[in-house]
Amino acid sequence: MLLTKRNSLFDDFLNDPFLNDGFLNRRAVMKTDIEDDGTNYRIETELPGYSKEQIRADLKDGYLTILANSATESEDSNSKKYIHKERYNGSIKRSFYVGTGLRQEDIKASFEQGILKLTVPKEAPKQNEEIHSIPIE
Repeated sequence: MLLTKRNSLFDDFLNDPFLNDGFLNRRAVMKTDIEDDGTNYRIETELPGYSKEQIRADLKDGYLTILANSATESEDSNSKKYIHKERYNGSIKRSFYVGTGLRQEDIKASFEQGILKLTVPKEAPKQNEEIHSIPIE
């Protein structure tokens, strides 16, 4: 009887309209705000659960790409058996077109309390064709 109640609890939870409204499908999306301060674009991206070492920002052919990779749990014989899992493990990536005249040195990046902040100038001095990683402070 306890098992039936427990299953009913999880069934009710998983059938909640809030969760079925796409909430679970959005768990691996980088929520991003972009602000125009007149001179620069300020990009703030939520990356909760990631460390600075798990995040990269690359610039190639005018695209600024943010990549985050969390370690996945190994599937060994001692691994846990989940009934339901919402926390995301794996890689996520998002790109923004920022123009072909930018250089990696033109973009400033910092990461604090799960928020990646990038400052991208509106106009840049010269074109860049190679991939360059942007240091995150």
